[in-house]
Amino acid sequence: MKIVIIGAGAMGCLFAAFLAKSKEDVWLLDKDKENAAKLNESGISLEGLSGSWQVKIKATSAIADIGKADLILICVKSFNTKSAAEEIMPLLGRDTKILTLQNGMGNIEIISEIAGEERVIGGVTNEGATLIALGKIRHAGRGETLIGSSSGKTPVEMRAIREIFNKAGFETKMTRDIKSLIWSKLIINVGINALSAITRLPNGKLTEYEGTKRILRDAVTEAARIAKRKRIKLIFDDPLAKVEAVCESTSENLSSMLQDVLRKKRTEVDFINGVIVRLGQELGIEVPTNKFLLDLINTIESSYKQSAG
Repeated sequence: MKIVIIGAGAMGCLFAAFLAKSKEDVWLLDKDKENAAKLNESGISLEGLSGSWQVKIKATSAIADIGKADLILICVKSFNTKSAAEEIMPLLGRDTKILTLQNGMGNIEIISEIAGEERVIGGVTNEGATLIALGKIRHAGRGETLIGSSSGKTPVEMRAIREIFNKAGFETKMTRDIKSLIWSKLIINVGINALSAITRLPNGKLTEYEGTKRILRDAVTEAARIAKRKRIKLIFDDPLAKVEAVCESTSENLSSMLQDVLRKKRTEVDFINGVIVRLGQELGIEVPTNKFLLDLINTIESSYKQSAG
C-alpha cells in the first residue's frame, strides 16, 4: 500500500518508521524543504519501548514527487488541518482514503468538507512518542489504535488499513461509533495535555502528586459532564480511571502539548480544553478547571516572544 504521512512530528515519524520497516511504500511529506532533505538522507531513528533501530524513509517537501496515494495519514496539528487537507488534493485517486489520528475535535469535519466525507476515516491512538530531534523519536508508550468512519460503515479499505497497521506492530481495531471514539480521546487529552504542559511533568507523574491529581480529576469530570449532556456514549465506563490508566501506560511520555511548550510552539489547547470551555458556555455548564487550564496555556504561548526578547 502506498501511504503518505503528512507531518513529520513525533506521531508522524513513529507511524512512518513502523510502516516503512514492515515494507510498505511510505512517503513522509514535510513542508520544510531542508527538513525533508535531511529525513530523506538520514531516515528515522527510534529508541525506547520498541528498542533502538533506524529505517530509511522517502521524504519530500514537493507533493508532485509522490503521485497518487492509497492512504493519506494526517498527523499535523489541528490548527493546520484545513491547509493540509487542501494541500493533499493532488494525491487523491479514485479509492484514496484519508485517516486522521490527530488530537482534538473537528478534524474529521474539516477534512470531509474539503476532500469528501466518503474518503475520511477517523482514528485515535494511545501510542506515545516524544520527538527528540528531527527524525529522532522515543517510543514512550504502547496502546491501542482504533479507526472508524463517520457513516458507521466498514469499507474494504478500512479493513486493509487495520491489517497493515497490525502487521506493522500497531494493535489496531475498527469501530462503528467514531464520535464516541473521538470524544473518548478528547477526554483523555483534556486530563493530561494542558496539565503536563504547565507543570512540565511526564504523563506518569501527574497522578503521583495530590495537586495535579485533583486538577486532572476536575478537568476530566467537567468534560465527562459535557459528553453526558450531549448524549455521547464513551468507550469506557469510568473516565477518570481510564485517564489515570493512560498516564500509567505512557508514564515516560511527554505529552504533545508539553513538547510544543518546550519548543515554544503553538499548542492545540483550543481544540482540546477550549472545546470543553466553548461547549460549557453553550450548554450553561460551569467548567472552571478547563477554563483555568486554557487561560494558563494561552498565557504561556503569549509569553514566548517576551521570554525570547
